Amino acid sequence: MTTWIRKALLLTVSAAAAAGTLAAVGAPVAHSRTAGSAAAPLDWGPCAPLPGVTAPAGQQCATLRVPLDHRVTGGRTVDVAVSRLRTDRPEARRGTLLVLAGGPGGSGVQRLAQKGEALRTATEGAYDLVSLDPRGVGGSIRAGCGIPEADRHLVTLRAYPAPDGSITRNTERARRTAGACARDGGPVARSFSTRNQARDIDRLRAALGERKLSVWGHSYGSYVGAVYAQEYPRRVDRLVLDSVGDPDPARVGYGWLANTAPAVALRFPDFAAWAADPARDVEGLRLARRAEDVKPLFLALARALDRDPKESEIPGVPLTGDRLRQALQGALQSDRAFPSLARLIRSAQEPAGRPALPPEQAGALPDEDATLTMAVVCNDVRWPGPDSGYARRVAADRARYPLTAGMPVNIAPCAFWTYDEEPEATRITDDGPSNVLMIQSLRDPATPYAGALKMREALGERARMVTVERGGHGMYLGNGNACGDRAVSDFLVTGKRPVRDAHCPN
Repeated sequence: MTTWIRKALLLTVSAAAAAGTLAAVGAPVAHSRTAGSAAAPLDWGPCAPLPGVTAPAGQQCATLRVPLDHRVTGGRTVDVAVSRLRTDRPEARRGTLLVLAGGPGGSGVQRLAQKGEALRTATEGAYDLVSLDPRGVGGSIRAGCGIPEADRHLVTLRAYPAPDGSITRNTERARRTAGACARDGGPVARSFSTRNQARDIDRLRAALGERKLSVWGHSYGSYVGAVYAQEYPRRVDRLVLDSVGDPDPARVGYGWLANTAPAVALRFPDFAAWAADPARDVEGLRLARRAEDVKPLFLALARALDRDPKESEIPGVPLTGDRLRQALQGALQSDRAFPSLARLIRSAQEPAGRPALPPEQAGALPDEDATLTMAVVCNDVRWPGPDSGYARRVAADRARYPLTAGMPVNIAPCAFWTYDEEPEATRITDDGPSNVLMIQSLRDPATPYAGALKMREALGERARMVTVERGGHGMYLGNGNACGDRAVSDFLVTGKRPVRDAHCPN
């Protein structure tokens, strides 16, 4: 075990600050001088309204033109939607902070609308805040493969095996979807990749006239931030990786999904303890008298719904066992979602109940959204082929991790994907500036702690990691841990990090 792992949980951030053991990363000087390469200025204007989101006053939007293929000079260009929220304290400004959403499929324009005001306050006006919708997302260039509607539900895009464990239908669907993308996806869909997002980010940096960007990446966005810093190390000021996955270049995408099986198993006891707490009696949401009884209750209900799906509030979209399992995965990302999951379970147990499905399961995804979520992870790296033993791995995973029923290791369209050239994911290394702060919960159901440790190891002395003693996905300004929030804000404002990896109590 390396030294940094042995020391990872020995120091709290608050104690480090009190003892003066924070080390500055670079001097707090502005990075707003004109970039070396010429770039057309952005034409900023009002943003289009976002459904269900109240954007901060002053948020602006623009269109960035980028090459479809960055390797081709003078070739076709495509549009990428970008957004900014300028500092409300110009005298305190030190540079620009790029906000990267999760996914693949998350909208940066939307995330800036959701988090911009809180982020501007937390960083004391030190930054102009910017973000972008990656290719395939929101207001940026889009592409679809013509995937049939039945194959575009979340529980068909996520390859849940049949109730008996068979993956025959999953294999047929994966082959069909990959074939559609090879036939109809076109060059735009083939351009959806993490590396192209990093290249587009550097075009945005140049268009902003900045020598360097600071970056806050969340979930998949944290991997994008790490790739950008690896590919363009001298163009990153301060980098925050919030809830990050294993960067192994041979397993990005496939490995991330596989890691969710043990991650869900580790996180589930948090929900079980909440659902068995007597305090839930008042709300009518107590599922069992003892925490250890919640898991068998959930598994039995999922099996019953496998046999006999229950009509939901949405005609034609019943609550199946797999939709219940998928609802669990979503709810485990935040304690705030526990009540909605408990209500779903309660409603499914009632003979006359008509469960309210989570919004993301209300119907089929648009073709462009379904295409994007697959294309990025398929384009980034070659996955195991269809004859590599998926059925065997699914059977083993179902037995070991019944809550996820073998889905995380099942076959996907990527197993049949075709490439113009062999894909190669970026290898994250310790070669680069020591300007990275990671923040991670111990029981993250989507980007588990074990994967974050792999990223921490890959970065070496470039990084410090703050571990938060709780469950959930997305720590900074997301889960209410003042210690973790303070560590990240202090780093962004002052450049100071813990001198060693640190631990925040819940």
